[in-house]
Amino acid sequence: MRALGALLFLSLACLAAQFARAAPSPDVPVESTSLDRSVVGATARDVTSGSLDGKFGAKTAGPRRHDYWLKLSIPRAAELHGQPVLIVHATRDLNVDVMISRADVPTSLRLATSLSGFLGVRDQVFALPPDVSGEKALYAHIRVDSDEPQSLSFSASTLDATLARGASHARAIALSVGALGAVALAGFLIWFVLKDRLFILYAVLCSLQALYVAYLTGQGFDWPGLSIAVAWGAFAWNVPVALGGAAACLFTREIADLKRYSPRIYRAFGWFALAFVALACLNIAEFFGIEDYVNDLGDVMFVSSAIFTLVVSFLAWRRGNRAAGWFLLAWILLEGFTIATAVEFLVATSNAASEMLYSGLPFSMVAASILIALGVADRLRLQRVALSEAERRAQIDPLTGVLNRRSLIERLDAACLRAQARGLPIALLFIDLDHFKQINDTFGHPAGDACLRAIIPPIHAELRQSDVIGRYGGEEFVVILSSADAAAAIPIAQRIRERVANVQVDGFEKPIKLTCSIGIAASDTLGVWGEHLIAQADAAVYVAKRAGRNQVQVARTLAA
Repeated sequence: MRALGALLFLSLACLAAQFARAAPSPDVPVESTSLDRSVVGATARDVTSGSLDGKFGAKTAGPRRHDYWLKLSIPRAAELHGQPVLIVHATRDLNVDVMISRADVPTSLRLATSLSGFLGVRDQVFALPPDVSGEKALYAHIRVDSDEPQSLSFSASTLDATLARGASHARAIALSVGALGAVALAGFLIWFVLKDRLFILYAVLCSLQALYVAYLTGQGFDWPGLSIAVAWGAFAWNVPVALGGAAACLFTREIADLKRYSPRIYRAFGWFALAFVALACLNIAEFFGIEDYVNDLGDVMFVSSAIFTLVVSFLAWRRGNRAAGWFLLAWILLEGFTIATAVEFLVATSNAASEMLYSGLPFSMVAASILIALGVADRLRLQRVALSEAERRAQIDPLTGVLNRRSLIERLDAACLRAQARGLPIALLFIDLDHFKQINDTFGHPAGDACLRAIIPPIHAELRQSDVIGRYGGEEFVVILSSADAAAAIPIAQRIRERVANVQVDGFEKPIKLTCSIGIAASDTLGVWGEHLIAQADAAVYVAKRAGRNQVQVARTLAA
Protein backbone atom coordinates (compact mmCIF):
# COMPACT_ATOMS: atom_id res chain seq x y z
CA MET A 1 0.00 0.00 0.00
CA ARG A 2 2.97 2.35 0.49
CA ALA A 3 3.93 1.94 -3.18
CA LEU A 4 0.32 2.57 -4.18
CA GLY A 5 0.21 5.72 -2.07
CA ALA A 6 3.46 6.97 -3.59
CA LEU A 7 2.09 6.38 -7.08
CA LEU A 8 -1.14 8.19 -6.26
CA PHE A 9 0.54 11.24 -4.77
CA LEU A 10 3.05 11.42 -7.64
CA SER A 11 0.15 11.39 -10.09
CA LEU A 12 -1.61 14.09 -8.11
CA ALA A 13 1.52 16.25 -8.09
CA CYS A 14 1.86 15.91 -11.87
CA LEU A 15 -1.80 16.81 -12.34
CA ALA A 16 -1.49 19.83 -10.07
CA ALA A 17 1.52 21.04 -12.02
CA GLN A 18 -0.33 20.51 -15.28
CA PHE A 19 -3.39 22.42 -14.11
CA ALA A 20 -1.25 25.24 -12.76
CA ARG A 21 0.13 25.78 -16.27
CA ALA A 22 -3.33 26.02 -17.83
CA ALA A 23 -4.03 29.57 -18.92
CA PRO A 24 -7.39 31.12 -19.73
CA SER A 25 -8.26 31.14 -23.43
CA PRO A 26 -7.87 34.48 -25.27
CA ASP A 27 -10.93 33.68 -27.40
CA VAL A 28 -13.02 36.52 -28.79
CA PRO A 29 -16.72 36.13 -29.58
CA VAL A 30 -18.11 35.46 -33.02
CA GLU A 31 -21.60 36.63 -33.95
CA SER A 32 -23.76 34.42 -36.16
CA THR A 33 -27.02 35.07 -37.96
CA SER A 34 -29.13 32.56 -39.84
CA LEU A 35 -30.33 32.73 -43.42
CA ASP A 36 -34.07 33.17 -43.59
CA ARG A 37 -36.00 29.94 -44.07
CA SER A 38 -37.85 31.43 -47.02
CA VAL A 39 -34.67 31.35 -49.09
CA VAL A 40 -34.63 27.98 -50.80
CA GLY A 41 -31.96 26.50 -53.06
CA ALA A 42 -29.33 29.17 -52.45
CA THR A 43 -25.92 28.21 -53.85
CA ALA A 44 -22.53 28.90 -52.28
CA ARG A 45 -21.89 31.62 -54.88
CA ASP A 46 -25.24 33.24 -54.06
CA VAL A 47 -24.46 33.31 -50.35
CA THR A 48 -20.80 34.34 -50.45
CA SER A 49 -21.37 37.05 -53.04
CA GLY A 50 -23.26 39.05 -50.40
CA SER A 51 -26.40 39.32 -52.49
CA LEU A 52 -28.38 37.56 -49.78
CA ASP A 53 -26.90 39.46 -46.82
CA GLY A 54 -30.23 41.18 -46.30
CA LYS A 55 -31.82 37.78 -45.70
CA PHE A 56 -29.53 37.04 -42.74
CA GLY A 57 -31.14 38.41 -39.65
CA ALA A 58 -32.21 35.83 -37.09
CA LYS A 59 -29.50 35.26 -34.50
CA THR A 60 -28.92 31.60 -33.86
CA ALA A 61 -27.11 29.63 -31.20
CA GLY A 62 -27.50 26.24 -32.81
CA PRO A 63 -28.83 24.25 -35.77
CA ARG A 64 -32.48 24.22 -36.64
CA ARG A 65 -32.49 22.41 -40.00
CA HIS A 66 -30.56 19.69 -41.77
CA ASP A 67 -29.03 22.11 -44.26
CA TYR A 68 -28.69 25.83 -43.66
CA TRP A 69 -26.34 28.84 -43.85
CA LEU A 70 -24.94 31.14 -41.17
CA LYS A 71 -23.25 34.50 -41.61
CA LEU A 72 -20.34 35.03 -39.21
CA SER A 73 -18.65 38.23 -38.05
CA ILE A 74 -15.84 38.90 -35.57
CA PRO A 75 -16.37 42.39 -34.08
CA ARG A 76 -13.17 42.24 -31.99
CA ALA A 77 -10.89 40.75 -34.63
CA ALA A 78 -8.26 43.40 -33.90
CA GLU A 79 -7.60 41.71 -30.55
CA LEU A 80 -6.20 38.63 -32.30
CA HIS A 81 -2.41 38.96 -32.46
CA GLY A 82 -0.89 36.17 -34.48
CA GLN A 83 -2.37 33.69 -36.93
CA PRO A 84 -6.15 34.11 -36.41
CA VAL A 85 -8.38 31.05 -36.43
CA LEU A 86 -12.10 30.41 -36.31
CA ILE A 87 -13.10 27.68 -33.85
CA VAL A 88 -16.33 25.83 -34.57
CA HIS A 89 -17.59 24.04 -31.45
CA ALA A 90 -19.92 21.40 -32.91
CA THR A 91 -21.09 17.88 -32.24
CA ARG A 92 -19.59 15.19 -34.43
CA ASP A 93 -22.70 14.76 -36.56
CA LEU A 94 -22.39 18.30 -37.91
CA ASN A 95 -20.49 18.98 -41.12
CA VAL A 96 -19.37 22.59 -41.21
CA ASP A 97 -17.84 24.28 -44.24
CA VAL A 98 -16.67 27.87 -43.68
CA MET A 99 -16.37 30.00 -46.83
CA ILE A 100 -15.33 33.45 -47.99
CA SER A 101 -15.53 35.08 -51.38
CA ARG A 102 -12.29 35.56 -53.32
CA ALA A 103 -12.68 37.30 -56.67
CA ASP A 104 -16.37 36.43 -56.53
CA VAL A 105 -15.50 32.77 -56.15
CA PRO A 106 -16.63 30.93 -52.98
CA THR A 107 -13.52 29.57 -51.24
CA SER A 108 -13.51 27.20 -48.27
CA LEU A 109 -11.24 28.05 -45.36
CA ARG A 110 -8.49 25.56 -44.64
CA LEU A 111 -9.13 23.23 -41.69
CA ALA A 112 -6.00 23.65 -39.56
CA THR A 113 -6.79 21.00 -36.95
CA SER A 114 -9.58 19.29 -35.06
CA LEU A 115 -9.67 19.02 -31.24
CA SER A 116 -11.92 16.88 -29.07
CA GLY A 117 -14.15 18.48 -26.46
CA PHE A 118 -16.72 17.67 -23.77
CA LEU A 119 -19.93 15.74 -24.44
CA GLY A 120 -18.96 14.65 -27.95
CA VAL A 121 -18.21 18.17 -29.13
CA ARG A 122 -15.40 18.59 -31.65
CA ASP A 123 -13.56 21.86 -32.13
CA GLN A 124 -12.83 22.39 -35.81
CA VAL A 125 -10.14 25.04 -36.20
CA PHE A 126 -10.17 26.99 -39.50
CA ALA A 127 -7.31 29.27 -40.48
CA LEU A 128 -8.49 32.84 -41.11
CA PRO A 129 -6.88 35.40 -43.42
CA PRO A 130 -4.35 37.57 -41.54
CA ASP A 131 -6.54 40.66 -41.82
CA VAL A 132 -9.91 39.32 -40.86
CA SER A 133 -11.61 42.70 -40.66
CA GLY A 134 -10.41 43.55 -44.17
CA GLU A 135 -12.07 40.51 -45.71
CA LYS A 136 -15.63 40.00 -46.70
CA ALA A 137 -18.00 38.29 -44.32
CA LEU A 138 -17.57 34.64 -43.43
CA TYR A 139 -20.30 32.14 -44.24
CA ALA A 140 -20.79 28.72 -42.70
CA HIS A 141 -22.66 25.97 -44.51
CA ILE A 142 -24.09 23.51 -41.97
CA ARG A 143 -25.20 19.99 -42.86
CA VAL A 144 -26.64 17.67 -40.22
CA ASP A 145 -26.25 13.92 -40.72
CA SER A 146 -28.58 12.71 -37.96
CA ASP A 147 -31.80 13.51 -36.15
CA GLU A 148 -30.06 13.66 -32.78
CA PRO A 149 -29.99 16.95 -30.81
CA GLN A 150 -27.06 19.04 -31.98
CA SER A 151 -25.15 21.98 -30.58
CA LEU A 152 -23.08 24.61 -32.38
CA SER A 153 -21.22 27.78 -31.44
CA PHE A 154 -18.28 29.81 -32.71
CA SER A 155 -15.31 31.67 -31.29
CA ALA A 156 -12.08 33.13 -32.62
CA SER A 157 -8.56 32.91 -31.30
CA THR A 158 -4.99 32.54 -32.51
CA LEU A 159 -3.51 29.30 -33.76
CA ASP A 160 -0.73 29.22 -31.16
CA ALA A 161 -3.13 29.79 -28.27
CA THR A 162 -5.58 27.19 -29.58
CA LEU A 163 -2.93 24.53 -30.10
CA ALA A 164 -1.38 25.26 -26.70
CA ARG A 165 -4.76 24.99 -25.04
CA GLY A 166 -5.55 21.75 -26.87
CA ALA A 167 -2.20 20.26 -25.83
CA SER A 168 -2.77 21.36 -22.24
CA HIS A 169 -6.22 19.76 -22.19
CA ALA A 170 -4.89 16.55 -23.75
CA ARG A 171 -2.10 16.32 -21.16
CA ALA A 172 -4.49 16.97 -18.29
CA ILE A 173 -6.92 14.27 -19.40
CA ALA A 174 -4.13 11.82 -20.27
CA LEU A 175 -2.60 12.29 -16.82
CA SER A 176 -5.98 11.89 -15.12
CA VAL A 177 -6.95 8.78 -17.06
CA GLY A 178 -3.44 7.38 -16.63
CA ALA A 179 -3.52 7.96 -12.88
CA LEU A 180 -6.96 6.36 -12.55
CA GLY A 181 -5.86 3.46 -14.74
CA ALA A 182 -2.71 2.93 -12.68
CA VAL A 183 -4.73 2.95 -9.47
CA ALA A 184 -7.22 0.50 -10.97
CA LEU A 185 -4.39 -1.83 -12.06
CA ALA A 186 -2.84 -1.66 -8.59
CA GLY A 187 -6.22 -2.51 -7.07
CA PHE A 188 -6.60 -5.53 -9.36
CA LEU A 189 -3.11 -6.79 -8.53
CA ILE A 190 -3.65 -6.38 -4.77
CA TRP A 191 -6.97 -8.20 -5.09
CA PHE A 192 -5.21 -11.16 -6.72
CA VAL A 193 -3.01 -11.41 -3.61
CA LEU A 194 -5.44 -10.59 -0.79
CA LYS A 195 -8.75 -11.70 -2.37
CA ASP A 196 -10.58 -8.91 -0.57
CA ARG A 197 -13.56 -7.86 -2.70
CA LEU A 198 -13.12 -4.29 -1.53
CA PHE A 199 -10.08 -4.11 -3.84
CA ILE A 200 -11.88 -5.50 -6.87
CA LEU A 201 -14.70 -3.00 -6.35
CA TYR A 202 -12.17 -0.20 -5.97
CA ALA A 203 -10.39 -1.28 -9.16
CA VAL A 204 -13.66 -1.50 -11.11
CA LEU A 205 -14.77 1.91 -9.80
CA CYS A 206 -11.50 3.59 -10.85
CA SER A 207 -11.58 1.85 -14.25
CA LEU A 208 -15.08 3.10 -14.97
CA GLN A 209 -14.15 6.60 -13.84
CA ALA A 210 -11.17 6.52 -16.21
CA LEU A 211 -13.44 5.56 -19.12
CA TYR A 212 -15.98 8.20 -18.12
CA VAL A 213 -13.37 10.97 -18.04
CA ALA A 214 -11.81 9.81 -21.31
CA TYR A 215 -15.08 9.82 -23.22
CA LEU A 216 -16.84 12.72 -21.50
CA THR A 217 -13.92 15.01 -22.39
CA GLY A 218 -13.79 13.57 -25.91
CA GLN A 219 -10.08 12.69 -25.66
CA GLY A 220 -10.75 8.96 -25.59
CA PHE A 221 -12.30 9.07 -29.07
CA ASP A 222 -8.85 9.92 -30.46
CA TRP A 223 -6.90 7.24 -28.57
CA PRO A 224 -6.03 3.84 -30.07
CA GLY A 225 -8.38 1.15 -28.83
CA LEU A 226 -10.84 3.55 -27.22
CA SER A 227 -11.62 5.21 -30.57
CA ILE A 228 -13.89 2.26 -31.33
CA ALA A 229 -16.57 4.04 -29.28
CA VAL A 230 -16.84 6.96 -31.74
CA ALA A 231 -19.96 5.41 -33.25
CA TRP A 232 -21.56 4.96 -29.84
CA GLY A 233 -21.99 8.65 -29.15
CA ALA A 234 -23.33 9.46 -25.70
CA PHE A 235 -23.38 5.75 -24.81
CA ALA A 236 -19.59 5.98 -24.46
CA TRP A 237 -19.83 8.06 -21.28
CA ASN A 238 -23.40 7.37 -20.11
CA VAL A 239 -22.87 3.61 -19.71
CA PRO A 240 -19.57 3.89 -17.71
CA VAL A 241 -21.02 6.53 -15.38
CA ALA A 242 -24.12 4.39 -14.71
CA LEU A 243 -22.03 1.27 -14.07
CA GLY A 244 -19.70 3.44 -11.96
CA GLY A 245 -22.71 4.38 -9.83
CA ALA A 246 -23.40 0.67 -9.28
CA ALA A 247 -19.76 0.03 -8.34
CA ALA A 248 -19.80 3.03 -5.98
CA CYS A 249 -22.88 1.65 -4.18
CA LEU A 250 -21.30 -1.77 -3.72
CA PHE A 251 -18.02 -0.19 -2.61
CA THR A 252 -19.77 2.08 -0.11
CA ARG A 253 -21.52 -0.75 1.68
CA GLU A 254 -18.24 -2.66 1.96
CA ILE A 255 -16.04 0.16 3.22
CA ALA A 256 -18.74 1.27 5.67
CA ASP A 257 -19.01 -2.34 6.92
CA LEU A 258 -22.80 -2.18 6.59
CA LYS A 259 -23.31 -5.94 6.43
CA ARG A 260 -22.36 -6.15 10.10
CA TYR A 261 -23.76 -2.86 11.41
CA SER A 262 -26.85 -2.28 9.27
CA PRO A 263 -28.00 -5.22 7.10
CA ARG A 264 -31.06 -3.32 5.83
CA ILE A 265 -28.99 -0.41 4.52
CA TYR A 266 -26.55 -2.97 3.11
CA ARG A 267 -29.40 -4.47 1.09
CA ALA A 268 -30.61 -0.99 0.09
CA PHE A 269 -27.24 -0.25 -1.52
CA GLY A 270 -27.52 -3.55 -3.35
CA TRP A 271 -30.86 -2.43 -4.82
CA PHE A 272 -29.32 0.92 -5.76
CA ALA A 273 -26.51 -0.91 -7.58
CA LEU A 274 -29.04 -3.06 -9.44
CA ALA A 275 -30.98 0.07 -10.40
CA PHE A 276 -27.83 1.68 -11.84
CA VAL A 277 -27.13 -1.43 -13.92
CA ALA A 278 -30.70 -1.20 -15.22
CA LEU A 279 -30.10 2.49 -15.97
CA ALA A 280 -27.05 1.58 -18.05
CA CYS A 281 -29.20 -0.85 -20.03
CA LEU A 282 -31.93 1.79 -20.47
CA ASN A 283 -29.60 3.87 -22.62
CA ILE A 284 -31.17 2.02 -25.54
CA ALA A 285 -34.21 4.24 -24.88
CA GLU A 286 -32.57 6.68 -27.28
CA PHE A 287 -33.77 4.46 -30.12
CA PHE A 288 -37.36 4.78 -28.91
CA GLY A 289 -37.41 8.55 -28.41
CA ILE A 290 -37.81 8.43 -24.61
CA GLU A 291 -34.23 9.29 -23.68
CA ASP A 292 -35.37 12.48 -21.92
CA TYR A 293 -37.37 10.44 -19.42
CA VAL A 294 -34.45 8.09 -18.86
CA ASN A 295 -32.11 11.06 -18.36
CA ASP A 296 -34.50 12.55 -15.79
CA LEU A 297 -34.68 9.19 -14.02
CA GLY A 298 -30.88 8.99 -14.04
CA ASP A 299 -30.58 12.48 -12.54
CA VAL A 300 -32.96 11.54 -9.72
CA MET A 301 -31.06 8.31 -9.04
CA PHE A 302 -27.65 10.00 -8.98
CA VAL A 303 -28.80 12.79 -6.68
CA SER A 304 -30.66 10.50 -4.28
CA SER A 305 -27.87 7.92 -4.14
CA ALA A 306 -25.25 10.66 -3.64
CA ILE A 307 -27.17 12.12 -0.67
CA PHE A 308 -27.83 8.65 0.74
CA THR A 309 -24.13 7.75 0.41
CA LEU A 310 -23.07 10.95 2.17
CA VAL A 311 -25.42 10.33 5.09
CA VAL A 312 -24.44 6.67 5.48
CA SER A 313 -20.70 7.44 5.22
CA PHE A 314 -21.05 10.22 7.78
CA LEU A 315 -22.88 7.95 10.23
CA ALA A 316 -20.31 5.18 9.71
CA TRP A 317 -17.52 7.69 10.37
CA ARG A 318 -19.26 8.89 13.55
CA ARG A 319 -19.48 5.26 14.61
CA GLY A 320 -15.69 5.12 14.50
CA ASN A 321 -15.09 3.78 10.98
CA ARG A 322 -12.07 5.83 9.85
CA ALA A 323 -12.10 4.26 6.38
CA ALA A 324 -15.63 5.58 5.90
CA GLY A 325 -14.35 9.03 6.94
CA TRP A 326 -11.76 9.00 4.13
CA PHE A 327 -14.46 7.88 1.70
CA LEU A 328 -16.73 10.68 2.96
CA LEU A 329 -14.07 13.29 2.14
CA ALA A 330 -13.57 11.75 -1.31
CA TRP A 331 -17.30 11.67 -2.00
CA ILE A 332 -17.78 15.30 -0.94
CA LEU A 333 -14.91 16.37 -3.22
CA LEU A 334 -16.18 14.31 -6.15
CA GLU A 335 -19.80 15.38 -5.81
CA GLY A 336 -18.79 19.02 -5.36
CA PHE A 337 -16.97 19.09 -8.68
CA THR A 338 -19.69 17.03 -10.36
CA ILE A 339 -22.31 19.58 -9.31
CA ALA A 340 -20.03 22.41 -10.41
CA THR A 341 -19.62 20.71 -13.79
CA ALA A 342 -23.38 20.34 -14.20
CA VAL A 343 -23.91 24.01 -13.32
CA GLU A 344 -21.16 24.98 -15.78
CA PHE A 345 -22.95 23.19 -18.60
CA LEU A 346 -26.28 24.74 -17.63
CA VAL A 347 -25.09 28.35 -17.52
CA ALA A 348 -22.47 28.17 -20.28
CA THR A 349 -23.15 30.53 -23.17
CA SER A 350 -21.16 28.41 -25.61
CA ASN A 351 -20.13 24.80 -26.11
CA ALA A 352 -16.49 25.58 -25.36
CA ALA A 353 -15.65 23.92 -22.07
CA SER A 354 -13.96 26.07 -19.46
CA GLU A 355 -10.61 25.29 -17.87
CA MET A 356 -12.49 24.29 -14.70
CA LEU A 357 -14.06 21.38 -16.57
CA TYR A 358 -10.75 20.18 -17.95
CA SER A 359 -8.93 20.57 -14.65
CA GLY A 360 -11.49 20.44 -11.84
CA LEU A 361 -13.46 17.32 -12.77
CA PRO A 362 -10.46 15.06 -13.60
CA PHE A 363 -8.56 16.48 -10.61
CA SER A 364 -11.46 15.69 -8.30
CA MET A 365 -11.66 12.10 -9.54
CA VAL A 366 -7.93 11.47 -9.09
CA ALA A 367 -7.93 13.17 -5.67
CA ALA A 368 -11.00 11.16 -4.68
CA SER A 369 -9.28 7.93 -5.72
CA ILE A 370 -6.33 8.90 -3.50
CA LEU A 371 -8.58 9.58 -0.51
CA ILE A 372 -10.44 6.31 -1.09
CA ALA A 373 -7.11 4.47 -1.31
CA LEU A 374 -6.15 5.98 2.04
CA GLY A 375 -9.45 4.73 3.44
CA VAL A 376 -8.81 1.23 2.08
CA ALA A 377 -5.28 1.29 3.50
CA ASP A 378 -6.63 2.45 6.87
CA ARG A 379 -9.13 -0.39 6.89
CA LEU A 380 -6.36 -2.88 6.11
CA ARG A 381 -4.28 -1.43 8.92
CA LEU A 382 -7.13 -1.83 11.38
CA GLN A 383 -7.75 -5.38 10.19
CA ARG A 384 -4.07 -6.18 10.65
CA VAL A 385 -4.08 -4.67 14.13
CA ALA A 386 -7.20 -6.65 15.02
CA LEU A 387 -5.64 -9.83 13.65
CA SER A 388 -2.41 -9.21 15.55
CA GLU A 389 -4.37 -8.58 18.73
CA ALA A 390 -6.34 -11.78 18.22
CA GLU A 391 -3.13 -13.72 17.66
CA ARG A 392 -1.60 -12.13 20.74
CA ARG A 393 -4.61 -13.04 22.86
CA ALA A 394 -4.42 -16.61 21.59
CA GLN A 395 -0.78 -16.80 22.72
CA ILE A 396 -1.10 -15.09 26.10
CA ASP A 397 -2.16 -16.50 29.45
CA PRO A 398 -5.05 -14.18 30.44
CA LEU A 399 -4.23 -14.24 34.18
CA THR A 400 -0.52 -13.44 34.18
CA GLY A 401 -0.01 -11.85 30.74
CA VAL A 402 2.86 -14.20 29.82
CA LEU A 403 2.85 -16.86 27.09
CA ASN A 404 0.50 -19.79 27.52
CA ARG A 405 1.77 -23.37 27.42
CA ARG A 406 1.20 -23.97 23.69
CA SER A 407 2.92 -20.77 22.65
CA LEU A 408 5.74 -21.41 25.10
CA ILE A 409 6.47 -24.83 23.54
CA GLU A 410 6.39 -23.27 20.04
CA ARG A 411 8.86 -20.57 21.10
CA LEU A 412 11.08 -23.20 22.73
CA ASP A 413 11.19 -25.34 19.59
CA ALA A 414 12.02 -22.31 17.43
CA ALA A 415 14.73 -21.15 19.89
CA CYS A 416 16.29 -24.62 19.93
CA LEU A 417 16.39 -24.77 16.13
CA ARG A 418 18.12 -21.38 15.98
CA ALA A 419 20.59 -22.34 18.71
CA GLN A 420 21.47 -25.66 17.03
CA ALA A 421 21.91 -23.95 13.65
CA ARG A 422 24.31 -21.40 15.18
CA GLY A 423 26.10 -23.84 17.48
CA LEU A 424 24.96 -22.02 20.63
CA PRO A 425 23.60 -23.41 23.94
CA ILE A 426 20.19 -22.77 25.43
CA ALA A 427 19.07 -22.91 29.07
CA LEU A 428 15.71 -23.26 30.81
CA LEU A 429 14.50 -22.15 34.23
CA PHE A 430 11.56 -24.10 35.64
CA ILE A 431 10.03 -21.90 38.38
CA ASP A 432 7.52 -23.40 40.82
CA LEU A 433 5.82 -21.22 43.47
CA ASP A 434 6.22 -22.82 46.92
CA HIS A 435 3.19 -23.78 49.05
CA PHE A 436 0.75 -22.56 46.42
CA LYS A 437 -1.99 -25.03 47.37
CA GLN A 438 -1.76 -23.87 50.97
CA ILE A 439 -2.17 -20.24 49.83
CA ASN A 440 -5.31 -21.13 47.89
CA ASP A 441 -6.75 -23.15 50.77
CA THR A 442 -6.00 -20.48 53.37
CA PHE A 443 -6.73 -17.22 51.55
CA GLY A 444 -8.85 -18.37 48.58
CA HIS A 445 -8.28 -18.57 44.87
CA PRO A 446 -8.32 -14.77 44.33
CA ALA A 447 -5.28 -14.60 46.63
CA GLY A 448 -3.60 -17.37 44.63
CA ASP A 449 -4.27 -15.47 41.39
CA ALA A 450 -2.82 -12.31 42.95
CA CYS A 451 0.32 -14.20 43.94
CA LEU A 452 0.79 -15.58 40.42
CA ARG A 453 0.50 -12.07 38.99
CA ALA A 454 2.84 -10.64 41.65
CA ILE A 455 5.85 -12.79 40.76
CA ILE A 456 5.89 -11.85 37.05
CA PRO A 457 7.51 -8.37 37.43
CA PRO A 458 10.41 -9.69 39.59
CA ILE A 459 11.11 -12.41 37.02
CA HIS A 460 10.96 -9.95 34.13
CA ALA A 461 13.39 -7.66 35.93
CA GLU A 462 16.17 -10.25 35.51
CA LEU A 463 15.51 -11.21 31.90
CA ARG A 464 16.94 -9.90 28.68
CA GLN A 465 14.78 -8.75 25.79
CA SER A 466 15.56 -11.98 23.92
CA ASP A 467 14.45 -14.17 26.85
CA VAL A 468 10.95 -15.62 27.01
CA ILE A 469 8.69 -16.50 29.94
CA GLY A 470 5.53 -18.58 29.83
CA ARG A 471 3.08 -20.21 32.22
CA TYR A 472 3.53 -23.97 31.95
CA GLY A 473 0.61 -24.85 34.19
CA GLY A 474 -0.88 -23.92 37.58
CA GLU A 475 1.87 -22.23 39.59
CA GLU A 476 4.64 -23.37 37.22
CA PHE A 477 6.53 -21.01 34.89
CA VAL A 478 9.28 -21.68 32.33
CA VAL A 479 11.90 -19.16 31.27
CA ILE A 480 13.84 -19.66 28.00
CA LEU A 481 17.32 -18.13 28.18
CA SER A 482 18.61 -17.79 24.62
CA SER A 483 22.33 -18.38 23.97
CA ALA A 484 22.92 -19.13 27.67
CA ASP A 485 24.71 -22.12 29.19
CA ALA A 486 24.27 -23.60 32.67
CA ALA A 487 26.95 -21.34 34.20
CA ALA A 488 25.18 -18.21 32.91
CA ALA A 489 21.75 -19.46 34.00
CA ILE A 490 22.67 -20.07 37.66
CA PRO A 491 23.15 -16.42 38.76
CA ILE A 492 20.01 -15.36 36.87
CA ALA A 493 18.00 -18.05 38.69
CA GLN A 494 19.48 -17.02 42.04
CA ARG A 495 18.54 -13.38 41.52
CA ILE A 496 15.00 -14.33 40.48
CA ARG A 497 14.64 -16.50 43.60
CA GLU A 498 15.80 -13.60 45.79
CA ARG A 499 13.46 -11.12 44.12
CA VAL A 500 10.48 -13.45 44.53
CA ALA A 501 11.38 -13.95 48.21
CA ASN A 502 11.04 -10.20 48.69
CA VAL A 503 7.52 -10.12 47.23
CA GLN A 504 4.66 -9.50 49.65
CA VAL A 505 1.03 -9.69 48.56
CA ASP A 506 -1.35 -7.55 50.63
CA GLY A 507 -5.11 -7.32 50.85
CA PHE A 508 -5.93 -10.85 52.05
CA GLU A 509 -6.34 -10.95 55.87
CA LYS A 510 -2.58 -10.71 56.36
CA PRO A 511 0.44 -10.16 54.06
CA ILE A 512 1.39 -13.21 52.03
CA LYS A 513 5.11 -13.91 51.69
CA LEU A 514 6.23 -15.87 48.64
CA THR A 515 9.14 -18.14 47.75
CA CYS A 516 9.87 -20.28 44.74
CA SER A 517 11.96 -23.29 43.76
CA ILE A 518 13.86 -23.20 40.47
CA GLY A 519 15.25 -26.00 38.34
CA ILE A 520 17.85 -25.32 35.65
CA ALA A 521 18.41 -27.41 32.53
CA ALA A 522 20.94 -26.46 29.84
CA SER A 523 21.75 -28.05 26.51
CA ASP A 524 25.52 -27.77 27.05
CA THR A 525 25.48 -30.05 30.12
CA LEU A 526 22.61 -32.37 29.22
CA GLY A 527 22.84 -32.67 25.44
CA VAL A 528 19.03 -32.53 25.04
CA TRP A 529 16.71 -29.97 23.43
CA GLY A 530 13.09 -28.89 23.34
CA GLU A 531 10.65 -30.47 25.76
CA HIS A 532 13.37 -32.79 27.04
CA LEU A 533 14.95 -29.72 28.62
CA ILE A 534 11.64 -28.93 30.33
CA ALA A 535 11.45 -32.47 31.69
CA GLN A 536 14.98 -32.23 33.09
CA ALA A 537 14.34 -28.78 34.62
CA ASP A 538 11.08 -30.06 36.15
CA ALA A 539 12.95 -32.96 37.74
CA ALA A 540 15.51 -30.52 39.15
CA VAL A 541 12.65 -28.53 40.75
CA TYR A 542 11.51 -31.60 42.64
CA VAL A 543 15.06 -32.01 43.97
CA ALA A 544 14.94 -28.40 45.17
CA LYS A 545 11.59 -28.93 46.89
CA ARG A 546 12.76 -32.08 48.62
CA ALA A 547 15.83 -30.15 49.82
CA GLY A 548 13.62 -27.59 51.59
CA ARG A 549 12.24 -25.28 48.85
CA ASN A 550 13.31 -21.70 48.05
CA GLN A 551 16.36 -23.15 46.30
CA VAL A 552 17.97 -23.42 42.86
CA GLN A 553 18.98 -26.84 41.51
CA VAL A 554 20.87 -27.58 38.29
CA ALA A 555 20.13 -30.74 36.31
CA ARG A 556 23.67 -31.96 35.65
CA THR A 557 23.52 -35.69 36.01
CA LEU A 558 19.91 -36.28 34.96
CA ALA A 559 20.47 -36.80 31.26
CA ALA A 560 19.48 -40.22 29.93
